[in-house]
Amino acid sequence: MWAMLWPMILIVVSNCLYNICTKSIPESNNAFGTLFITYVVGGIFALIMFLTHSGGMNELPRNFGWPSLVLGAAIVGLEVGYVYLYRAGWQVSRGAMTANTCLAVALLFIGALIIMSIFHLGRY
Repeated sequence: MWAMLWPMILIVVSNCLYNICTKSIPESNNAFGTLFITYVVGGIFALIMFLTHSGGMNELPRNFGWPSLVLGAAIVGLEVGYVYLYRAGWQVSRGAMTANTCLAVALLFIGALIIMSIFHLGRY
């Protein structure tokens, strides 16, 4: 049970901190400069976690591929979107809830399209 629970707790706590910190970025700060500092700190933290929870740098080439590149671009889009969402005046609770509700609906449609395409391809 704990194996299923701790990641959810980590996501909820991290997401709360994420939204509160993103909302707290002063409008006078350049959004991309702020994100650069954020990614440097995140990169250092990720490197420490990678080195302490894996076989070391020899595992890096096997774990790197196109999903890492697309994920990096998606994360930048997500971060910039939230910064400007809050700068546009959204409250933390409503902005995050609306964005996550829209995300859930979009993923339902994407999942339905994937399932329909699998069944369609399976007929031939």
